Amino acid sequence: MTTPNHDRPRVSPPSKHQLALMIWLCVFPTLTLINLAFGDWLGTMSPVLRTFVLATIAVPIVIYGLMPYLHRLRVRLLAAGETSA
Repeated sequence: MTTPNHDRPRVSPPSKHQLALMIWLCVFPTLTLINLAFGDWLGTMSPVLRTFVLATIAVPIVIYGLMPYLHRLRVRLLAAGETSA
């Protein structure tokens, strides 16, 4: 069930700096966890193949899994700040 548009807070899109921070907050822990989980296996690969595998696993996790939550959190935080001001 979706929320009607008139009930959603009006928040501008993230600035370049906010988006960069949000992406970093998703990418760094994702890559860290992947490296911890598969480090031994990844270590046997050439750097190019290792980077390809990491990107192939990490990008969908970040874009489809983590970024939507971070965008919603940002909207809630900004909307809460507007109502308290």
